[in-house]
Amino acid sequence: MITHIAGIIAAIAFLLLVCFIGIFLMRITKTMGEVNRSLNNITDDVDALSHETEKIMASANELLKDVNGKVATIDPAFQAMGDLGQSVSDLNAATRDLTAKIGKNNEKRSKFSSASKVGKAAFDVYRNRRSKNNSEES
Repeated sequence: MITHIAGIIAAIAFLLLVCFIGIFLMRITKTMGEVNRSLNNITDDVDALSHETEKIMASANELLKDVNGKVATIDPAFQAMGDLGQSVSDLNAATRDLTAKIGKNNEKRSKFSSASKVGKAAFDVYRNRRSKNNSEES
């Protein structure tokens, strides 16, 4: 009889274990179903994002081609501006050289002017003496 009671207790314990395992498996099945639905939603969203990304990339490539074309169009203008800047720089250098040469010529003229003033003063003194000598002789 004790073996029968022990067998019944073991059977009840086994029945409880099977019930708990069944509940556990049902919850896991429900969770796996939700995970499966979530993965399907994520896959659909990723596909939609992938299509939108492809459209954006195509638009970006077209925009890049357009910008490159416009840059190529304005590139000669920038080159011309650079050449103009170089020309202005060359003109400034030539103007500085001319100013320096004129300054040197002015120094020479100043020296010549001083010498000519001294010469004129000496000639005036000579003429005055000559005219006085001529006046005294007459």
